[in-house]
Amino acid sequence: MTDTQFHGAQFWPLPDEPRGGGWNNRYFIDTEFTDFHQCQLISLAVVGENGYEFYGERTDFDDALCSDFVRAVVLPQLGRVAGCAMSFAQLREALRAWLGGIPGQSAPVLCYDYETDLNLFRYLLGSPLPPGWRAANIAGVRNRDRRAAYYAKHGGEHHALHDARANAYACAG
Repeated sequence: MTDTQFHGAQFWPLPDEPRGGGWNNRYFIDTEFTDFHQCQLISLAVVGENGYEFYGERTDFDDALCSDFVRAVVLPQLGRVAGCAMSFAQLREALRAWLGGIPGQSAPVLCYDYETDLNLFRYLLGSPLPPGWRAANIAGVRNRDRRAAYYAKHGGEHHALHDARANAYACAG
C-alpha cells in the first residue's frame, strides 16, 4: 500500500477557527513521513492539552522512499513506545477508535503546524473529522522559546510524539 503524494486521498473542508468552546480542548498532531517528494506516513501522534494521547507507527511503509535525513534521524527513534507498531489499516482503526472516545460537544480543536501533517492525518483517517471537531494552524502562535525548552529537557525532536508534545507545551501558557 502506497500513499505517495497522498494519491487517492480525499479532502474534506475543515474550518480554521474553533467555534463554541474556544481553545479549552486542543489536540496537537505531528507526523513523521518518508520524504517531501514521495510522502508516505511513518508515524502519527496526537497530544491533548488534557493529557490524552495517541501514538502509532506504521510497520508497512516503504523504507526505500525514505530520505537520507529520515534514515539518519527519524527511523532510529522508532520502536521506543511499546505496542505502537502496526499496519496502516490497524493504525487507521486505532485512530478512529481513539477519536471516537472524545466527545464532539467538548468542541475539540485539532492543532497542526505543518500542512503535510494535517494532510497525512486526514489521509490516515480516511473520513471527515468526527462531528464537533475543528482544525487550526498553530505555526504562528506557538512560543518558540517554550518549544526549544521542551526539547532541551526531553529531547526527541523529529519523533512524532515528542514533536506533538513540544507543540502542546509551546502553546500552553
